[in-house]
Amino acid sequence: MADTPDPDLVRALQALANPMRLRLLTWLRDPERHFPREEAIADPAEVGVCVSHLQSKAGLAQSTVSSYMAELQRAGLVRATRVGKWTHYKRDEQRIAQLVAELGRTL
Repeated sequence: MADTPDPDLVRALQALANPMRLRLLTWLRDPERHFPREEAIADPAEVGVCVSHLQSKAGLAQSTVSSYMAELQRAGLVRATRVGKWTHYKRDEQRIAQLVAELGRTL
């Protein structure tokens, strides 16, 4: 009987299969480079990037970006933090490293 893939790994790969979700995650890898610091509500390196800034850079509707970020969060690739009425997203580097390691063991 074949081994069943780790469901968390499958969920992460499904989230990354969308080119825009992958691009959003890539931008979050280096937020200071991709998002103007002077427009930040909170420190992008510590707290993350506001959905409104992600939406502006992506050129998509706020609801679409929120949906994409929620999918990345469910996959364990990002963490959300509320600052006032704004939601900020930051990569979960530890979880990403675990998923990459699991992918290496799986393939």
